[in-house]
Amino acid sequence: MADDGQYLSKLRDYYARHQVLPSYARIGELIGLNSKASVAGLVQRLKAEDLLRSTPDRRLKPGGRFFEREVAEHVRAGEHSPVPDSSLDALMIDAHLVPHPSKSVLIKVKGDSMIDAGIHEGDTVIVEKRSKAEIGDIVVAIVDNEFTLKRLARDKGRIVLRPENKAYPVIRPRGNLEIFGVVTGLFRKYR
Repeated sequence: MADDGQYLSKLRDYYARHQVLPSYARIGELIGLNSKASVAGLVQRLKAEDLLRSTPDRRLKPGGRFFEREVAEHVRAGEHSPVPDSSLDALMIDAHLVPHPSKSVLIKVKGDSMIDAGIHEGDTVIVEKRSKAEIGDIVVAIVDNEFTLKRLARDKGRIVLRPENKAYPVIRPRGNLEIFGVVTGLFRKYR
């Protein structure tokens, strides 16, 4: 019997392509199990680990842990390091980056005014919608009816929005400044 982790990987790939899990018969074809009992046993093991669940009409759907991804201990960006021989932890990306789903929105970044903070054009920032922020937070603010992504700062007793790129000026709102939300994370996809 092959490792259930390999079978799960194939099911995750199938789900990524089709946004639905295959039928029991298709699972057998997909992972090379000829026996219905073998497929049923695999599904039961994956259900026991909360990797799969059944809908009320008995179709398969992702379980609570289906989207977990393995996290290696660390990798150095400078010199190489030995491969850790310990088992890997698991992390659910959505739960890690989006602590309050009902209050969060994803926003695509345009421009390079925050590049020195590691936020690049094309990145997607996770913004927790709230009207209050702390000095030093990276925020999405509304200034003169326009959105901007900047660091909330104080200068000479006044609230300002500071870019993280010396090519851009500090925004010193004359009128109304409204905080739309605070950036809690970001992701980017390399092509």
